[in-house]
Parts: sequence; C-alpha cells; structure tokens
Amino acid sequence: MIDKELCMSRFLSFRYIEEEDLNFFPGLSHKVWKRRPDAKLHSIASAEDVGRAVREELESFFVPGRTAICLSGGIDSAILASYLPRGTKAYTFRCVADGAIDETAQAARYARICGLDHETIDMEWRDFENLTPELLRHDGVPFHSIEVQLLKAARHAKAAGFDRLVLGESADGVFGGLDGLLSRDWTLDGLIGRYSFVRPESALKNPVSCRPVFERYKRPDGSMDIEAFIRGVFCVESSTSYMHAFEIAGVEASMPYGKMRLAAPLDLARIRGGESKYFLRELFSMRYPGMEIPKKIPMPRATEQWFADWSGPHRGEFIPDCHKNMTGDQKWLVWCLERFLDEYEKGNLT
Repeated sequence: MIDKELCMSRFLSFRYIEEEDLNFFPGLSHKVWKRRPDAKLHSIASAEDVGRAVREELESFFVPGRTAICLSGGIDSAILASYLPRGTKAYTFRCVADGAIDETAQAARYARICGLDHETIDMEWRDFENLTPELLRHDGVPFHSIEVQLLKAARHAKAAGFDRLVLGESADGVFGGLDGLLSRDWTLDGLIGRYSFVRPESALKNPVSCRPVFERYKRPDGSMDIEAFIRGVFCVESSTSYMHAFEIAGVEASMPYGKMRLAAPLDLARIRGGESKYFLRELFSMRYPGMEIPKKIPMPRATEQWFADWSGPHRGEFIPDCHKNMTGDQKWLVWCLERFLDEYEKGNLT
C-alpha cells in the first residue's frame, strides 16, 4: 500500500513504519526486525538465569580478534562486558557538543575492571549530515537518530578488523527498563499522549490518526496491555534501527537480551518502587560488587545542541514553525522526515 500521509504520521508517532507493505512512494520498500518465537528464547526467572543466558550467547558468538563490544555507561552493556575475555575491544560513543552527555568516564571504569581495551568514538553533527542520505537509501524510510551513530561505530570497528559487535540493546524492553511507560495503568488516550514521539497533528497539515495502532493493545475492560505494547511496538522499532545500521556496515551483531523473555509477567510493584530492570540490577551487583548502580540514560544524542538554531521545516507538508516548542529529539524526527521527502524528489532514493 502506498500512502505518504499515513507514513508521515506513523513515522512521527513511532519513529518507524511498522507494516512492511506500507510505503511512502511507489518503488520503495523497507524491512523491520522480527522477534523470535518464545520457544526459541531463553526463559528468565532470576538474575542467575540472565547470567547463564548471557554466557551461553557470548560463548557461541565470540571470535577472538574479530569481536568487540559497544560499551555505554549503563548497566546493560556493563554486564555483558563482564563476561567477555580480557583484552576484548570496547567502544564508547561520545557526542561532540557543549553540554552533551558524556558516558566515557563510566564506561572506561567498567573497561578497567574487566581488562578491556577501551576506545572512544566521537560523534559530530557532520556525521549525521553525511550518513543520512545513505541510510535513507538503504532503509527506504526515515529513521531514528541512533542509526547514524551505530553505522559510524560499526564502520570504525570493521576498519580495525572487528566484524562482530556485542550490544546491550533490548534490555529495557525485556526487563522493565521503560519505567515511565510502566509507571501507571494507562488509558488509551493517556498512552497515545505519553508515547507518541511527535503528535502528527502538531506538525503536519494533513495528519492521519495513529490511534488504530494503540487500540490493538486495549483490553476488554478499557485498560492498556502495556507489556504487549512494549514488545509489539517499542522493541521492534528499537531493534530495527540496529538491524539497518549493521546491514549497511556488513557487521554481525549479538544482542543477548533480545534472545530472552521473562518466565512471568513483570513485577510492576518493584518497578514502580524504583527497581526498574530488577534482575539486571541484581546481576550488575554480582558482577561489580560494591559499585553504585548508575542512573539510566538513553544512548546519548546531542540533538538539543545541534538543533538549537534550526529554523524549522520548509516543506508545505508541515505546519509553519511547528518545531518551536519541540525537544531536540523531536526536531530530529521532523528534520529527517523532511530530508527523506527532499531526497525522494531529487531521485536519490530509487
């Protein structure tokens, strides 16, 4: 199905286009990540189960001299790092911008404890300008900003001889790291307002309602099945970004947490009491005794700084000055969508 207006609204709402048979224009196509059947996932009932699954996955994936890890300042990749052989290469991303979040010191601390060979990869706005056209051509759709960083890192690693990367992706979706989404019982309208990255009606002159996507997760009593929504929407969007970037770079990725599932529903009382990712917190404390659990942050992106002086979209599909009250991440989505439309009209996507 070809429906430009629907695709624009879907992308702004969810950061990806869910249906592979839905495209902006004739001649374009795109792919999304597919979750493994539950029967092929490690069933997790304790922190120890997580550790056993991580060890098994990494032992089957690791090839000496060819495997590296993307190491952040958070607990997800730190846990994985603790199971890797000493001397393994570890890369940390750093955005170059005044006031940008810098995880390198904390990541370097993990690397010292685990005996890893640590290196920082700097991310600059010019990387986003230079790599966006290539990603748009490959993906066939606009994309989440992390794809630029992942592609640059993957190519950097491959140039150094590492064609296998270990990542902590999927931990939030599997183990209850999205504490904001899990903080309450949502109504349909409440979840639409909470989750939508950019409300289409706030940016587009001809928005299309994305309500039907949310309605799939509405229970008969009117409440929302937030765990199913996270699995069916958030996890697919996030993993699709990784899939795209590594396909272009020709690098194989291991995301051990994405091969796990909980044996029982999330303990929402623990999460709402401040213990997001409680199994991973327990395992982190086992692997790094006495170390304080760091505050959770998403993959750093200096969009606030890079888009501080952006004048907004120029195309007629957008509401004039729609960007003025947006966050940097929201501005990226509008910027990337507009760039996609421009590139298509120039004939650069087909």
